[in-house]
Amino acid sequence: MTSMSQSFYIHTFGCQMNQADTEIVTALLVGEGFVPAADEAAADIVLLNSCAVRENAEERLGNILTQLKGRKRRRKELIIGVLGCVPQFERERMFSDYPFVDFIVGPDNYRELPGIIANSREQKRLARLDYDQQETYAGIDPVRTGTISAFLPVMRGCNNHCAFCVVPVTRGRERSVGFERVVAEVAALAAAGFREVTLLGQNVNSWHDAEKRLDFAGLLEGVSIAAPQMRIRFTTSHPKDISESLVKVIAARANICNHIHLPVQSGSSRMLDLMKRGHTREEYLDRIAMIRRHIPDAAITTDLIAGFCTETEEEHQQTLSLMEEVGFDSSFMFHYSVRPGTWAARNLPDDVPEAVKKRRLQEIIDLQNSISREKYQGDIGQTVEVLAESESKRSSSQLMGRTMTNRAVVFSRGECNPGDTLLVKITGATSATLTGEAV
Repeated sequence: MTSMSQSFYIHTFGCQMNQADTEIVTALLVGEGFVPAADEAAADIVLLNSCAVRENAEERLGNILTQLKGRKRRRKELIIGVLGCVPQFERERMFSDYPFVDFIVGPDNYRELPGIIANSREQKRLARLDYDQQETYAGIDPVRTGTISAFLPVMRGCNNHCAFCVVPVTRGRERSVGFERVVAEVAALAAAGFREVTLLGQNVNSWHDAEKRLDFAGLLEGVSIAAPQMRIRFTTSHPKDISESLVKVIAARANICNHIHLPVQSGSSRMLDLMKRGHTREEYLDRIAMIRRHIPDAAITTDLIAGFCTETEEEHQQTLSLMEEVGFDSSFMFHYSVRPGTWAARNLPDDVPEAVKKRRLQEIIDLQNSISREKYQGDIGQTVEVLAESESKRSSSQLMGRTMTNRAVVFSRGECNPGDTLLVKITGATSATLTGEAV
């Protein structure tokens, strides 16, 4: 069987960076004659682009691999590969727990995939897990899964080494795509009809171009100018690196969305120190005040961890009080789970009982839902600009879109179609979604 007749299907887990990586892998394989399959059952090759940041993503990976074991037994010529973050630090476990897996490939080795697939019938248990501090996949034209919004990685890796985070282990040190390359890719997306782009990085606001002496504020301004009709978003920021110059650019440029995702993880300064976050509660609140000063209507979202090592009840209450003080629009909320390879896994006791973690997480979720509901209900009666993204899941007579502050809006479509930007009068709200009518 030649590559020209081989079809492939990719399961993607985890973050937006993984979604972008899947588009890069697809481009690399299609360029060598492989063909995307409509579904897993039709594929000759099944790839799983894994995520190690959250425990539930690893669990879903294991569930799908368990299902594939039966398929492999019935169809021995099926090729199975695991990509991304999990194999990068769990090589031995991947092959011992799933001996039917043909190969594993890390995030810096995707260019080798066509050759690895070609050799996998003769050589089993192939592994390519080398770090490449120069690899950014710049110049590869991804096979986009959508036509309205695009993800564009502008940097890879992370230098922060937060105690709980496995990213530096799985994706290596920071490296940035050059300014001119990023601006050219955004301009090309605009020319192709995309209405929105999200600049991606594990710590996107530490992006820099040493040759041009530019920081992320300079890149964001350059991208905004290059594609004035596109909405510009970015994620994820680190509190210690967000600068006043960056916030001023967001405030000054109309097409940069006034939504900042600023993970805090905990409201306790002792926890933040133990997590190796590089800032205190007070310094985080200073950053919030600076953002509000320049962008009063900015939507601020965050990440929160319940039950990190040695967290006391008082420190949990400090997280709740921080949530109330900031008034996050929404949050990604999890209870702590040990990630192998992290500093915390090696040095800290996972000593908060599971039941306590889950109870604290539920209290965080309940409070966030209350805050979000109040904020969203404050939009009722207002008219907001919405970029329509897709048909509503409930009815083809409705569309779903997002505001500049990243709030989801469902509205009667009328004559509108996905890709249209329009004004919507908000008539209702839950803690997660606005509803309205096109003006």
